[in-house]
Amino acid sequence: MKSRSSARGEPRRFGNVALLALMLCSLVALSLIRARFSPIGNTAVAGTIKVEDPKPVVVSKPAATAEADEAAAVAVEEDKEEEAQPKDEEIQPKTEQALDAAVAVDASKPVCYETSRRSDTCEAAGDVRLLGRSQTIYVDTLEREWKTRPYCRKHDTYALSHVKEWSLKPFPSGDGAAPKCTSNSSATAFVISTGGFTGNPFHDYTDVLIPAFITAHRFAGEVQFLVSSYKSWWISRYIQIFQQMSRYEVVDIDADDEVRCYPSAVVGPTFHKELGVDPSKAPSGVSVADFRKMLRSAFGLERATATPSGDRWDIRRRPRLLIISRRTSRGRAFMNERAMADMAGSLGFDVRIGDPDTTSDTSKFARLVNSCDVMVGVHGAGLTNMVFLPAGAVLVQVVPYGRLEWLARNTFAEPSAGMEVHYLEYVVQLDETTLSEQYPSDHLVLKDPMAIHKQGWDALKTTYLDKQNVRPHLGRLKKTFLQALKMLPHGRDD
Repeated sequence: MKSRSSARGEPRRFGNVALLALMLCSLVALSLIRARFSPIGNTAVAGTIKVEDPKPVVVSKPAATAEADEAAAVAVEEDKEEEAQPKDEEIQPKTEQALDAAVAVDASKPVCYETSRRSDTCEAAGDVRLLGRSQTIYVDTLEREWKTRPYCRKHDTYALSHVKEWSLKPFPSGDGAAPKCTSNSSATAFVISTGGFTGNPFHDYTDVLIPAFITAHRFAGEVQFLVSSYKSWWISRYIQIFQQMSRYEVVDIDADDEVRCYPSAVVGPTFHKELGVDPSKAPSGVSVADFRKMLRSAFGLERATATPSGDRWDIRRRPRLLIISRRTSRGRAFMNERAMADMAGSLGFDVRIGDPDTTSDTSKFARLVNSCDVMVGVHGAGLTNMVFLPAGAVLVQVVPYGRLEWLARNTFAEPSAGMEVHYLEYVVQLDETTLSEQYPSDHLVLKDPMAIHKQGWDALKTTYLDKQNVRPHLGRLKKTFLQALKMLPHGRDD
């Protein structure tokens, strides 16, 4: 009986051991799966960027095998546990407020992904340590290295040659290998570049300021701008805008000696379209109207709309027309500027002439534009000041000779609708351009502009933008100004 009982008990004990071993294996497997697939930061993300079919940018290392990924995930989890232990030499651990700031980073996408044909954006949350002088960001939750250039013109090789490359890397292996924090912030770090084509107002807004607004808006001020390829004069020109988007100082990050630590980081702004915002892709559905509202706050602009207040016949409320002058620029100047002003005055306009290139005081020129109801200028960067016009105002773009309607449409005609600004176009004819004085009548420049277009952008720009001045026919231009007058909410009945 004893031997029979012993024989029955033996399988039972083996069965219990096998069951226990199976449970332990399941727990280990679940831990590995969780480590491998858990996203960075908090998954309860509100107001994140909406990107259809985001495409990861090319990484600096080849794709790892499943086994290597799994091993790396385990190593990351172990590193996180080690870093969670307090160390005397480290700065105070991040607060709950700091950790909450990371919630706005979308962890469901790859670390770096394509936000448009013009821009890549990298996002990471965790223990973020940023070394500005080496353009390097260490993040404890990363498993491989990512690289990007934080400027919205990635298709333009020349522009990117003036933009420094940034790297996001996993923490170095080995105990104590990660750089120690010397500065700690609860904000989200936002790295942008003012390299590329900045200095031209059109590119300032299209490539940097509007994309920065699109990206930073969801952080509600809890974001710090770290500017690479820093230009002090450029930051001074637009500092009021950055102060609207952030509660923190703007940092010249390339010259920074700190090891700056954050709960999350964004590298590279998001581009939507020329001088515009696509609300369907923007966090919280913000639009270019919200950007313009922010500009009014930044520069103290009084007029949100062109609708007059008080007596519509008050002389102080005559519709104001601004002529954008290019007397200090190369090409595309009005040769009969004074006559244009006199003609506009005879129609009832209060005329102003302004050259944005002659003043570094952006606030002052923004207030002048905002006080106007109609703005007229030859195609060029100066028309970017349309961002300051009140809603319901009219933009008149004078298109130089040379079949440049496509360029006029892409740069200023299409963006005007989102800004709630009426748009009119005046196309210069052959008898209104100084090119007719520079070339014989049978020259390709005059007879066949598309032949010049086929020679490439440099030939087009040199010929039709840099060498051409214009003399609009006052009779034709008068009809355009009368049309603008009728569009205004306080236009005269007669």
